[in-house]
Amino acid sequence: MPVFLFEGERWSPRWLQNLTTNSDGVATFSLSTADFKGDIHLQVGDTPTLGYPPYRTPYYESNDHTVSLATLSSPDTKTVSSLDVKKKDEPLSCDKEEEIFIQYTVVGEGFVGGCGPRGFVDVMYLVLSRGAIVIQGVERVEVEDKLVNEGEVSFKLTVSPDMAPDVQVVAYAILPSETVIANSADFSTEQCFSNKVSLEFCPSSAVPGEETIMQVTARPESLCGVSAVDQSVLIKEPGKTLDADKIFQLLPVTKMSYIPYDVQDDVECLPVRPRRYVMPYPNGGGTADAYTVFQNVGMKMATNMDIREPSCLKYKGREYYQGYGDYAIRKEFMAAGVPEAAAAPDMPSPDKSPIETVRTFFPETWIWDLVEVGESGMKDVSLTVPDTITTWETEAFCLSPQGFGLAPRKNITVFQPFFLELSLPYSIIRGEHFELKATTFNYLTSCIMVTVTPTPSLDYTLTPLSGDQYTSCLCGSERKTLSWTMAPSALGVVNVSVRAEAVTSQISCDNEVVSVPERGRIDVVTRPLIVKAEGTEMTKTYNWLLCPKGDILGRALKNLDGLLQMPYGCGEQNMALLAPNIYILEYLRNTQQLTPAIREKATNFLTSGYQRQLNYKHQDGAYSTFGAGTGNTWLTAFVLRSFAKAQSFIYIDPTNIEASVTWLKSKQRKNGCFEQSGKLFHNIMKGGVSDEVTLSAYITAAFLEMHSSIDGPVKQSLSCLKESISDLSNTYTTALLAYVFTLAGDMETRAHLLKHLDTVVLQEGGFLHWSQTATETSASLSVEISSYVLLAKLSASPTVEDLGSPAASLDG
Repeated sequence: MPVFLFEGERWSPRWLQNLTTNSDGVATFSLSTADFKGDIHLQVGDTPTLGYPPYRTPYYESNDHTVSLATLSSPDTKTVSSLDVKKKDEPLSCDKEEEIFIQYTVVGEGFVGGCGPRGFVDVMYLVLSRGAIVIQGVERVEVEDKLVNEGEVSFKLTVSPDMAPDVQVVAYAILPSETVIANSADFSTEQCFSNKVSLEFCPSSAVPGEETIMQVTARPESLCGVSAVDQSVLIKEPGKTLDADKIFQLLPVTKMSYIPYDVQDDVECLPVRPRRYVMPYPNGGGTADAYTVFQNVGMKMATNMDIREPSCLKYKGREYYQGYGDYAIRKEFMAAGVPEAAAAPDMPSPDKSPIETVRTFFPETWIWDLVEVGESGMKDVSLTVPDTITTWETEAFCLSPQGFGLAPRKNITVFQPFFLELSLPYSIIRGEHFELKATTFNYLTSCIMVTVTPTPSLDYTLTPLSGDQYTSCLCGSERKTLSWTMAPSALGVVNVSVRAEAVTSQISCDNEVVSVPERGRIDVVTRPLIVKAEGTEMTKTYNWLLCPKGDILGRALKNLDGLLQMPYGCGEQNMALLAPNIYILEYLRNTQQLTPAIREKATNFLTSGYQRQLNYKHQDGAYSTFGAGTGNTWLTAFVLRSFAKAQSFIYIDPTNIEASVTWLKSKQRKNGCFEQSGKLFHNIMKGGVSDEVTLSAYITAAFLEMHSSIDGPVKQSLSCLKESISDLSNTYTTALLAYVFTLAGDMETRAHLLKHLDTVVLQEGGFLHWSQTATETSASLSVEISSYVLLAKLSASPTVEDLGSPAASLDG
């Protein structure tokens, strides 16, 4: 592109040449200085005349450069000689030799009557750290018999921990003309400590309940503080950990940048006489005088030389104060023996037998201890890994007579290759029996052969219900549920234990050779069951109409402390334990039964569950079982629905909720319904959600419960759902739709759906309930369907039809 070269000031430039840039955007030119007097102020632009661009119009920015005239130096003229301490892009390494370079330009100092070299110039350097001089030295430069002497000197610098985190280098020289030139540069260093601390785990990953060795290394006789915290705890409040930045911020001084006002020298305005305009600096200005250089590193000079340029000049009775790079008038002034003005001072401021894993220990803080490393400087600590499937973040710092040290952060990941989960009620009456279910999840990508065995006990009897399936194949990402009929015989708290073991087998699974995990081959889960004596007082309700302010769930909440649970496990298990806590809190609050003790306990559980669930959040706002792979549509909606309700009890970051809403909206099809995405291991969590219609109804209910506007995505979803009501063969879907259209205020569609539900209601022993089929055996699914019907009726009527509680005999 064409560019135009000018000389002079912007308001009165003189055209010099037309230039054209090459493919790299560079234009070269040559210029004779024979016709110029003084310094040459060059300007370049993309237009034939220099001016200012019109308002809000794209333009190329013009630029300028000043070429200083090289002249013989004297005490009465401003030198254009300079020093430049070269900076580095990367921090200086600790305990490693670094080379610091100083470039010099000496102008007009090499002539003595035109014969022989004038002599030498000593370039002196100071290294400052934490407000003190730590190193000083000198490099000698020979001044040749020529107008301009240029070159580079260097010195070696080894950064010690006592210099961290910043180093300042000042270079200065006294020229033969008795002019002082100076320059400085700041260097950051690695954040190192005199006590080198490290922490390692062997092995670096583990399975729940496995033994591991924690090795702490530091200077001999160091006392070290060590902690390991569940990663989910740190997600909610990042930045709460100890790091090198926080340690160095405790130092009273890391580097200096000014001289205190009360020790600065007073400077009177200097009377001057006019001289011609001469730019004082090479390259158009920007090099501070020696006084300012030293001031900017907190150094006050005691000298009889003129190192400071005046900040105030007096001319014809008027005082002119220095601004940014120039005085208030466009002339340069000089008093005898005093350098001319410069920039204003800156005032800144090996193989083992199978391990049997019995998971009962789920802490948030695993290690919080003091460790003495002794004379050897090394200590091995034997530990047992907790049962939580998570990543533990460690922190270690040490104190010794030789100083402080902080270890780099280390993580140890706890992972279970396969996982066992039990499903049983909270309590039961002796003489009753129930179905004990054990579900095994394979988190590996390969097939395994698993044997599931309950632990024998005199407190209960078990009758198998799953035939010959108790030893069977379980391939990658699959799950299998096995059942027994359990009849307790002992009273009180009975511990129910089930053992799952990966075993070797000659039988292939899906044409794949069975593998056996090296670690975590056995998983044992123990759950307590309360067995009550026969004749326990029971409450039965015979009313057809109930006041909605009544304690509908009074019986179920008799054992409230047992219903509240600490969430743990993967993204599915954590939510299955977190959500009930929210509904219990809502119930107690609305019935004015929420005591401070129960609220504190429950909100602590909610906070822990919220923090843990964020481990399984994707960057796009979706959630999945392990936080990797494809986001799961239903699980994301479940998390969204739960977090929205939990907001009234604990802090939930609104950005997490908004991110999930945005992701769910991105899964909406053109017809308004939502597509199914991702894999769910524990399908029973979804209840009756089995197709896109029920999934869409579930997501729409979540949006409406959040009081989202019935526009856009919600309106489109309602339209899709309305088209599906011609087929009401699925009772779960019908009940969920009735609730959705109640929330949406569509009373006509709601009435149509409730009318159909009245025709399929089941009546047993004077109680009403709904099930997917008349022979449905899943009590939990029946409770969910009946609950949606109840919600639909409650949301628009001051009375509620009594729904029999199949959970009454099981205390919820």
